[in-house]
Amino acid sequence: MKSTDFIGRGAYLKARDAEPVAILCTLTMESHDSSDGTKRYPSGGNEPILTPEGERIVDSKGRVSRVTSAGAGPSIGKYLLMSYLPPAHAVAGNDLQVMYMNETYPVKVAVVGSTPLFDPDNERMK
Repeated sequence: MKSTDFIGRGAYLKARDAEPVAILCTLTMESHDSSDGTKRYPSGGNEPILTPEGERIVDSKGRVSRVTSAGAGPSIGKYLLMSYLPPAHAVAGNDLQVMYMNETYPVKVAVVGSTPLFDPDNERMK
């Protein structure tokens, strides 16, 4: 076996070259107001991501899109959620919803892929 060979190499290369089933996206929470006016901040505890019509988003392997992590983005003044979305929904500017405590809240796809929202060195401006 050569040093570049390893068990599962063929399967790895096949998966690497295939189109993605789900893409990591950064979502911004557009409103935190619950029906009684309480501010809500999902904690990234597996909350489902829904279409604007309230339907669950499922990838081609049958996996439901859920929040993987969440937290404040003080440098951009938004609350951020991370989620894997199927390519059809992974479009910057796409409006979706997150379900939290049996209510839905509007979210927007801000970034598709791993590019950060905040650019501390202003590299994208140059």
